[in-house]
Amino acid sequence: MTDDRELVPDGARPSAYVLRVGGADQSHVDLDDPTYLAFDYVRRIGDVLDAIEPAGEPLRIVHVGGAGMTLARYVAATRPRSSQVVLEPDESLTAFVREQLPLPRRSGIKVRGVDGRSGLAAFPDDSVDVVVVDAFAAARVPAELTTREALADLRRVLRGTGVVALNLADRAPFGYTRRVVAGLRAEVGDVLLSAEPGTLAGRRFGNVLAVASPAPLPVASLQRRAAGSPLPYRVLEGHAVDDRVGKGVPFTDADAEASPPPPGGATYFA
Repeated sequence: MTDDRELVPDGARPSAYVLRVGGADQSHVDLDDPTYLAFDYVRRIGDVLDAIEPAGEPLRIVHVGGAGMTLARYVAATRPRSSQVVLEPDESLTAFVREQLPLPRRSGIKVRGVDGRSGLAAFPDDSVDVVVVDAFAAARVPAELTTREALADLRRVLRGTGVVALNLADRAPFGYTRRVVAGLRAEVGDVLLSAEPGTLAGRRFGNVLAVASPAPLPVASLQRRAAGSPLPYRVLEGHAVDDRVGKGVPFTDADAEASPPPPGGATYFA
């Protein structure tokens, strides 16, 4: 174990651990119950994955960012026979996770030790159902993952009904999110946002999930899931997205920026 990595047992769940890197909680993994998603924003991404196709249907998914591979484990449990590729450039972290939190046998999860941009460039056009971007470096979303050029490549690999989900971090007035949403609208299609109410109201810094697709998104289903979630959150679509984060200018590779740093240090970002 390196100095900046540790596994912290979850006292309430004997088979669960929190992966902490550099003092930030990166992932929560329950080895006996991979369908348990402890972090609220991870639950929101899980809701998206549950809503886009009938239950149990396999998906082809690319995860940009790996850490404990919580979502990949979730998909392997809920949608057997799915093909999943995790793009995680920190190969020593992947080795640590594989040793301490082994992946299930025959999970269909493959890990490639490359960054998101390089890894996605290797995929053929129209070959992926979902791209999940959940990558942080020093508690910030890397600048190169949210530029117009990067989002155009996400769109290239997506099938016609494919979905991209980006886990962002921001706080009101959401200048960073505004620019990412503008890029998604320009390159991918319709966008919805979800976040916990305190973040949307500007009371705190937090995770904002941006979901985009060239096809209609399952908004009603996601709003029902949000209303019934044990971790309350809101789903914004259409004019509500415009009112909150409209009229942005997309980032480009020439003026890329990482997400804002969390005030007072990181809490959890997987």
